[in-house]
Amino acid sequence: MGNSLFEQLKKTGLVDEKKAKKVKQGQYKSKKQKGKKGAPAPVSEATLLAQQALAEKAERDRLLNQQRKDEAERKAITAQIRQLIQTNRVENTDGDVVYNFTDAEVVKRLHISQQVHRHLTSGRLAIAKLDGAYELVPMPVAEKIRQRDEHSIILYGQSTAAERAEDDPYADYKIPDDLMW
Repeated sequence: MGNSLFEQLKKTGLVDEKKAKKVKQGQYKSKKQKGKKGAPAPVSEATLLAQQALAEKAERDRLLNQQRKDEAERKAITAQIRQLIQTNRVENTDGDVVYNFTDAEVVKRLHISQQVHRHLTSGRLAIAKLDGAYELVPMPVAEKIRQRDEHSIILYGQSTAAERAEDDPYADYKIPDDLMW
């Protein structure tokens, strides 16, 4: 039983000496190509170019998908802003008071009523831009629009101290300035 497989095949006549040498040389060459510690055989230049082309195509596809996603997101935000302005705009804008404001360093004017003018100056209303036209919207709606796109809100006034003083229940009581604690 001490015979190797090669010797057994040789005795049966299935393998001759020339075939055995070719197989040993092939095994030696494949081991030599792998190098030390089982390193893979060198890859051909065509394979490297094909892999590089696939990687570049995958990167282009990823960038194109990102651009499409950004465009869809921008369109969705624009639609949300349009809906917020159209559903919440103040309709009572025709009046005899002229209100001047600036948009991109250009002075614009709106004709509004006295009550709307008070609300604009007190910070209860804001001016929003929609398709080149200007609409008046309540302040909470203006805040929502501003969170989505700051360029859609032209005039965004905060509540003034006078408005807070109107709502102050202690406004009639003066605080003495010589009060000592």
